[in-house]
Amino acid sequence: MPLRIGLIGVGRHGSRYIHHLLHDLPGVSLAALCRKRIGEGLASLPTTEIPVYGDYRVLIADPAVDAVVVVTPPSLCLEICLAAVKARKPILIEKPLAPTGPEARAMVAAAEEAGLLLMTAQTMRFDSAILLLKDHLQEIGRLRYATFTSRIETKAGTQVQSWIPGQRGALLEFGVHLLDLVPFLTGEEVVAVRCELDQLPAVAPDTMAIVQAQTASGIRCVMDVARVVAGRVARTEWVGTQGQIAADWCHHRVTAVIGDASALEWLVQPQQTILATLRAFVHAIETNSPPPITGRDGCRAIEVADACYRSAEQGGVSVRISSLREETAASERR
Repeated sequence: MPLRIGLIGVGRHGSRYIHHLLHDLPGVSLAALCRKRIGEGLASLPTTEIPVYGDYRVLIADPAVDAVVVVTPPSLCLEICLAAVKARKPILIEKPLAPTGPEARAMVAAAEEAGLLLMTAQTMRFDSAILLLKDHLQEIGRLRYATFTSRIETKAGTQVQSWIPGQRGALLEFGVHLLDLVPFLTGEEVVAVRCELDQLPAVAPDTMAIVQAQTASGIRCVMDVARVVAGRVARTEWVGTQGQIAADWCHHRVTAVIGDASALEWLVQPQQTILATLRAFVHAIETNSPPPITGRDGCRAIEVADACYRSAEQGGVSVRISSLREETAASERR
């Protein structure tokens, strides 16, 4: 029997998951789909035999579904996750895991209490340029600081969704990748942040963020996150006591200057990161092993994002992650 996966969310990003589930994963079948508007966006399906539901609860309850993949707005992830946990079905959730830290913690707690697999699709961890940089990072000596730039163009024809007060924007949508890459590349948690936004969620979703983050050992990271009219930029540069190394995951290139040696450059073969994420999810299910990106990993990135938004609301002051976590936990208990 193949592993039968149900996919919730069939938008632009969800369609990529459909393609891989149908064509690129031997031993896996796409068992069901869930889309709010059932008749839209499904013309590419090669068969009408795959059931399409309008309610995620019906998909999760379907006995033909063994595991669940979620590619929806983060505002829906908590209730979907809790339903999957109740049905005892492993679940993979696209980043960001949740819109806020309290919701992410509730999801992780429910999955861990049930002993159920919860994986976060922080797909940048599978990018070829990032992985090559990680392999060579120790060669530049003790890490001093890093910069990240992630500017993504607003696609023509993208529907403008109705704004909901408090709705977060670019920093949570794709800046969360950078917040997750710091611990992935260094093995250290982010302990404090300062953040400036072009606009606060109380007014409108942010389209620009400048973040200064610090790790446990004192490595400083500066992040430039923005929605732009055109011209995608995606790179990171790391400076150490023995050299420098940079990765451009848009142009699939890594460069380095180490010691007195000549500059190095590698062109990397792009990897299909969604496919790699799905393979890791399937492997964790089949081997009953922890996924490479856990729910806790996704939760930590959201907690750092929470601290960034808190910092921006207070005029860019430094916010410590542990203090914010403790304050929120105390509020939740009350």
